[in-house]
Amino acid sequence: MDPRNPSTAPIHPALHPTRSTVSRFRQVIQHFATPTPARLALTAFTGLIALFTALLSLPAASADGERTALVDALFTAVSAVCVTGLVSVDTGEHWSDLGLVIIAVAIKLGGLGMLTVFSLLSLSVMRKMNLAQKLLTATETRTEKLAEVGNVVRTVVITSSIFEVATFILLTPYMIVTDHPPGRSVFLGAFYAISAFNNAGFIPEAEGVAQYAGDPFFLIPVGIAVLVGSLGFPVILVMVKKWKHPVRWSVHVKLTLVTTGMLFGLAWVGLLAMEWANPDTLGEHGIGRKLLTSWFTAIMPRSGGFSTLDIGLMTGESRLLMDALMFIGGGSGSTAGGIRVTTFALLMLSIWAEVRGNPDVEVFGRRIPSETIRQAIGVLVMAVSVVMIGTFLMLRMTAFTLDQSLFEVLSAFGTVGLSTGITGTLPTDAKLVIIALMYIGRLGPMTVAASLALRSRTRMIRYPLERPIVG
Repeated sequence: MDPRNPSTAPIHPALHPTRSTVSRFRQVIQHFATPTPARLALTAFTGLIALFTALLSLPAASADGERTALVDALFTAVSAVCVTGLVSVDTGEHWSDLGLVIIAVAIKLGGLGMLTVFSLLSLSVMRKMNLAQKLLTATETRTEKLAEVGNVVRTVVITSSIFEVATFILLTPYMIVTDHPPGRSVFLGAFYAISAFNNAGFIPEAEGVAQYAGDPFFLIPVGIAVLVGSLGFPVILVMVKKWKHPVRWSVHVKLTLVTTGMLFGLAWVGLLAMEWANPDTLGEHGIGRKLLTSWFTAIMPRSGGFSTLDIGLMTGESRLLMDALMFIGGGSGSTAGGIRVTTFALLMLSIWAEVRGNPDVEVFGRRIPSETIRQAIGVLVMAVSVVMIGTFLMLRMTAFTLDQSLFEVLSAFGTVGLSTGITGTLPTDAKLVIIALMYIGRLGPMTVAASLALRSRTRMIRYPLERPIVG
């Protein structure tokens, strides 16, 4: 300021509301214009959904040549891009061959996009770590080799394509042997391979997969593809690179595999016990078919969505078990949904540590940071809130029971695709609720976890400690 000229004194922004408003507006625009992985994920998936909604609305995409209703085209596009598998119209009957190709492309791009975005989010979180955390993470997961975006995308595409091609090679000859025309067999083999590995659960045949009930040549390749796809890209990458040295696998890989194995074993045994004598599901079959069918069904709540059994005819206990499994979902960085098995495992480990009076959460000879436990709690609270709100809205908008509504909501949020058979009969407003749940379930837990990790910071001043009463 020039003391001889008071007019040059700085003017407080409050005295110039126009300038202050323009400045704030500019900051808001700059904030939204600055790309972040989470914002990039939201933009990319919203753009894909809009594109495939437009494509599926074309008359040529439907089998009867008529334009599909906008809500059904949107529902199918969201379900495909978010690799869910819930459908408001029968996939095999309603869509033409062009429509099925559009759906397959949407599933492939949605699955690749999710794996790629997760990898980029992981890199962003790692760059925010301190040096010690960064070195530890790099040592365990070899993240430093994925430092370039091009390498991330290339590795994801190659890895996922290898598993899809392997499933395609196993399924196509089987389709030919089962009296499908050669050209149709190739298409079905490719569609099922893409749908299975990406945990989408879309079925291109009007007869559904019930026609393959008890057939190991179909159920085993599809079941394995769903299971591998639900493990997650970080797990698959480490296992492929260090398959000779399991001892050197990271804590994340070990935790994912052990928890997945325990949940799968619980599901298999539980479904066998609760459906063994049910005449509408397993009751009329032999032991071999019961074992295979329950094995296949136990995999699907990971986020697979295929089922050779009528979910609506299963016992209430079985559906409750599947509710819990769908809520947990698959591995982090996978095409599966839910809160993820590592989140569930960390919550259980923290409870076990509290019961034992252990100040630290420990597993496989490693101590889990307290901020990671807080992130897991944040994801859990977000997921429970979304499921409760979604179930409340479904009960208000439809006449279905709590059991049916909760199952549908969890299937949508967990991007599973299983249903008790009510999806096609939902009113438009309830379909919009399911659409929102599929979208939130696909992007919500991942972006919330990444946002929480990116917001971690060190504080120089901390308040005095005081413990409230719990319980």
